Amino acid sequence: MKHSEFWLRMEHQLGGGYARVWAQQQVLAELDGHTVDQALSTGEPPRRVWRAVCRALELPPAEC
Repeated sequence: MKHSEFWLRMEHQLGGGYARVWAQQQVLAELDGHTVDQALSTGEPPRRVWRAVCRALELPPAEC
């Protein structure tokens, strides 16, 4: 998954404005206590981060 696809999925689920705010503020234990932005900036693969987001938001498997 490319970063661009990741952000499209985030915006689809959370809306264009809120996706970026959520990514900056929401700390996920599954990402070692980092936010989405921190995880991506340290080199975590977007696919791994997306899966963590899916579980945090309790999205259906078809969305993940």
